[in-house]
Amino acid sequence: MAISPLKAMNGERVVVLIFVLRVLSSLPLALLPHALSLSLLSLFSLVVEIRVDNSPSLFKTRPGASSGIILGAVTLPTVMLSKLIQLSRAVSLQQIEIGELEHMTMQFWAASACSCGVLIFLFIVTWCAANKKNPHFSCSVWDAKFSLSCVILYSVVCCISLATISHTGFNTALKLLWLLCHGFATVKLIQHLLSTFPFCASIGEANLVTSGLVLYFGDMLACTISKVCRLLIPPELVSIRYGIKRSEIGIVIQVVLLGLLIFSAVFKFLIHLWEYFWGANNSESRERKEIWRSLIFLTSLGFIMIAVAPSWMMIVLDFDVHPVPWIFQFIFSEPFKRLSLCIYWLVLIYASVLRFYNISKNSKIERILLRKYYHLLAVLMFLPTLIYQPKFLDLAFGAALAVFLVLEIIRVWRIWPLGQLVHQFMSAFTDHRDSDLIIVSHFSLLLGCALPIWMSSGFNDRPLTPFAGILSLGIGDTMASMVGHKYGVLRWSKTGKKTIEGTAAGITSVLAACSVLLPLLASTGYFLTQHWFPIFIAVTTSGLLEAYTTQLDNAFIPLVFYSLLCL
Repeated sequence: MAISPLKAMNGERVVVLIFVLRVLSSLPLALLPHALSLSLLSLFSLVVEIRVDNSPSLFKTRPGASSGIILGAVTLPTVMLSKLIQLSRAVSLQQIEIGELEHMTMQFWAASACSCGVLIFLFIVTWCAANKKNPHFSCSVWDAKFSLSCVILYSVVCCISLATISHTGFNTALKLLWLLCHGFATVKLIQHLLSTFPFCASIGEANLVTSGLVLYFGDMLACTISKVCRLLIPPELVSIRYGIKRSEIGIVIQVVLLGLLIFSAVFKFLIHLWEYFWGANNSESRERKEIWRSLIFLTSLGFIMIAVAPSWMMIVLDFDVHPVPWIFQFIFSEPFKRLSLCIYWLVLIYASVLRFYNISKNSKIERILLRKYYHLLAVLMFLPTLIYQPKFLDLAFGAALAVFLVLEIIRVWRIWPLGQLVHQFMSAFTDHRDSDLIIVSHFSLLLGCALPIWMSSGFNDRPLTPFAGILSLGIGDTMASMVGHKYGVLRWSKTGKKTIEGTAAGITSVLAACSVLLPLLASTGYFLTQHWFPIFIAVTTSGLLEAYTTQLDNAFIPLVFYSLLCL
């Protein structure tokens, strides 16, 4: 028997729909096609989530978490749409060029194409599983007709929107093909992720991660294709332009992440090659083989990060300086402030990690509470820097992400001599949301704080948006967990652990932090354009989502809060 979407609504789904409706209510008329497409995507994802939740388990997802399909499907497109609303205001004020708005429009459609591709894949999988189990299963016919109507109407709206920013029909066809490639790549990547790392993520979390990766590296690929076409094809025959002018810090972060992506593939290939030719030789000791693996690791890492990736940056992005001397030049352009910050960070990290590691080994404090101290540490580290040295913080986040990725590779591959030590150290801070295969909590906290800051670069008429991650995770989530654990009595649901007292404490603490932060920003020269009612709506909605969701809140809450603050 088919389940009505209204009867299947739970707290998480209601809050997500409120979030989407809040963004849609702020759209100008010029973005009406985007509003229609996001509405269709939300309805389609709701139908797919209900079907998946009421079907036998088809994927090895994280235990204890819901599928999170609707949240994972709408988050990234809604973030892009919120940014598009903000850039529309900039165009009307003549603060940016129209090309930047068109680029963000393509990013919105690419993000929605990634989500739509995953939803179509999930619907087909559940449809086939249901028909295989019961050939006379007729209740799915209505779902199929409704879903097909959503997909067709979404495709029509997408074509119309792309035609308005394309000069010829050929350009429109190229853009549609590019979006199809995004959807196909996301489907293949999410299949690989869920099979390679079983029980490590929910479907919604995997959708968010894979869509983000495809979007980010697809942007790099598009830049490369555009540059190659301009170099190989005479300009009188074709003129291909892509993207916008990027900041130097953004380019350096891009090249570091590209280098690590290339390194992961190359290192895996070299290890398999080495084991194929020399691994069968059992005369060598285990220690000697580990040393050879370490040498391969260090050599390939150094070559790719120093030679290969910077070459791409200098050729494709027309960056004239090697990133290593550029980083030193950037730091020593204001040596006292930036070196003092580095020392301040190192002292905080050393003292905190040493203290918390000992507590985690000897104390009976719950891991989830222990990890909230790292959220407070993030506030102490990032909040002052974001106010007084925002550009340096941009670069520092990129460097920290690169270090985390290298350490995770060392841990997973057990690279001698640090692999086992890193694994033991990181295991002291894991909880039920991590696994031995991959530990994601430190990545989600770092990116939860960094992404709102990176996305706020360029035009930004909402001064609180860069602080979305720090406020929601460092203050709101921490206070909600601590107050809820110690004083919480009234629970939001019979099966969940989140309490009304904790949620109220989280919302109140973020509002109090905003009341302190806004005058401070005004004193440092920010022109304040945000009003308290939209801030209250943003804080309350993100707080309720934290209360109801079983997804990895470090990944979703900052993006939702950022989107609402952009309006």
